[in-house]
Amino acid sequence: MNRIVLLALTLTLLVTLVTSARYPYQKVLQHSRIRGRQHGPNVCAVQKVIGSNKQYYTNCKQWYQRKICGKSTIIVYECCPGYERVPEQKGCPAALPLSNIYETLGIVGAATTQLYSDRANLRPEIEGPGSFTIFAPSNEAWAALPAEILDALVSNVNIELLNALRYHMVDKRLLTDEMKHGITVPSMYQNLDIHIHHYPNGVVTVNCARLIKADHHATNGVVHVIDKVITAVTNNLEEVVETEESLETLRTAVAASGLETLLQSEDKHYTLLAPTNEAFEKVPQETLARILGDPEALKDLLQHHLLHSAQCSEAIIAGSSIETLEGTSLEVGCLGDELTLNGKAIISKKDVLATNGVVHFIDELLIPDSAKTLSELGKDSVASTAIDLFQQAGLGSHLAVNEQVTIIAPHNNAFKAGTPVIDRDMKNLLQNHIVKEPLSSKYLYHGQVLETAGGKKLRVFVYRNALCIENSCIDAHDKKGRYGTLFIVDKLLAPPSGNVMDVLKADNRFSMLVAAIQSAGLTETLNREGTFTVFAPTDEAFRALPTGERNKLLGNAKELSNLLKYHIGDEILVSGAVSQLVRMKSLQGEKLETSSRNSTLFVNKEPVSEADIMATNGVVHAIKTLLQPARSQERGDELSDSGLDILRQAAAYTRGSQRHARLVPPTSKLLSRMKQKSP
Repeated sequence: MNRIVLLALTLTLLVTLVTSARYPYQKVLQHSRIRGRQHGPNVCAVQKVIGSNKQYYTNCKQWYQRKICGKSTIIVYECCPGYERVPEQKGCPAALPLSNIYETLGIVGAATTQLYSDRANLRPEIEGPGSFTIFAPSNEAWAALPAEILDALVSNVNIELLNALRYHMVDKRLLTDEMKHGITVPSMYQNLDIHIHHYPNGVVTVNCARLIKADHHATNGVVHVIDKVITAVTNNLEEVVETEESLETLRTAVAASGLETLLQSEDKHYTLLAPTNEAFEKVPQETLARILGDPEALKDLLQHHLLHSAQCSEAIIAGSSIETLEGTSLEVGCLGDELTLNGKAIISKKDVLATNGVVHFIDELLIPDSAKTLSELGKDSVASTAIDLFQQAGLGSHLAVNEQVTIIAPHNNAFKAGTPVIDRDMKNLLQNHIVKEPLSSKYLYHGQVLETAGGKKLRVFVYRNALCIENSCIDAHDKKGRYGTLFIVDKLLAPPSGNVMDVLKADNRFSMLVAAIQSAGLTETLNREGTFTVFAPTDEAFRALPTGERNKLLGNAKELSNLLKYHIGDEILVSGAVSQLVRMKSLQGEKLETSSRNSTLFVNKEPVSEADIMATNGVVHAIKTLLQPARSQERGDELSDSGLDILRQAAAYTRGSQRHARLVPPTSKLLSRMKQKSP
């Protein structure tokens, strides 16, 4: 018989543990029990914030971080709720005897609530029969009340104090596993609602006061100790805004946007990050007037200050990303006792509870990207230097209101060598950083052609680990503004200025290569439409060969063609796409291996001296070494022009390229000037 009873008790305990772990508070409590079990039965590990009285049961993540709101914690071991220590025995083996609520208040450290219950003649009720829940403010919570409020309560114990205590009570037993997130329960004071939130991190709040000791059973109910004295809530979010003097500008903005209905609705609960009058005054008047006069921008602005759920400050013990109604996210966190938004402690007043949410007052306006012009987006970003250049070049109108464009803006790091002088070439180049439609990078596709304000056609290249427009690869996430989009890229664009042969002929570094290409019969190949990557040996690379070997190579059409084809990839590969080893098939058939180190592109472990010279049918990378294929090829019997003739042709191409310097891509000229200008 005893065995059956023991088995039944064991099964009951297992069922209780499994059931209790279904809810966040029970999960963190169970985690604390597991962490404390080495100290004996019914011991819970508690994280206590150093330098304060705050302590928490925490989840696994918080346990390993050893921080609460950025503050270091120590681990202390206490008896789990409902148990006590026994002298000379390990842990907390004894279950607390059940007493009535009045006596339990003294046992759980709510002596002040117990005292006030006695004074207000509430004691007979909470000692007598029934089933109640009391959310008992801790001793520290009563002490933290402003003196005038506490005096008013204590001086009128039969009415004010009794009513205040009854608002902390519910006329049924309510445990944490019944406290679902967002529910309300009627209090014993005029049935006014108490608002409960049960957060995923295990924190449970009532009217934004945290349960610090929960689920203490009594013979006639249950006691939860909370860290604040709570007051009745009667206003909704719209009424809070309407009645607060410091929210006058916000009130005007809400009326202009038509969001009153949303703030009045009881269907959902929100967190309103309410910018004060001071917050609005910090914004430039021109910007504020533009937003207030634009219904869509204003709606985005206000919805960016609304979070999808009610977030009481006591529930925020670490950083988390929370989505706004506008669609983007804010990083909500804490530092000590202060709440932070995107890492800044700008919340001046917190936890103003409403019937449909909670309000935190902030002293800075949070302007979302969707309410900004492209100019405002850029100035607040890592592309601020490029935005200044657009303004200097007289292109600021494209970055203002009402023009649907995409600005391709180089990162500030692209100008480490110095900022270019704004002349005609630079203005033309910047015009080709303006695409005549708003784009989203996630919808760009390989081979897509974009038309610029400067009349150029830009190609899109999609790689495994990069997304590039010509030679520039997108360096950060898009910034979508009110009218257009900002793409931040890693360098200035280099729009193509002719096909591969045009590019090589226009640069006197490649005179010997041009002659060799013609001798090998590859001119037509590199003149036609295609997608080529040419690792172009400079004249220096050819001259590095011993004279006899060079003449022999240049005089053998088949061997020369084979060698040159090994320098030509069959796809376009820009340097920004190479973050790890990338292999590419050459026209000769063997693979070329490219890699990147310290911002330098390598091919077959040889450094590229200048990368990303863009052509309409490919890209040219200059190298100072001839690449050798792994397999030697059969040499042809027929000789083309002698090596000496090719060298003469090369000299002629050099003179011709000097006469046609206008074909050299303007980006190369600009970069040269920037390098000369830098100290």
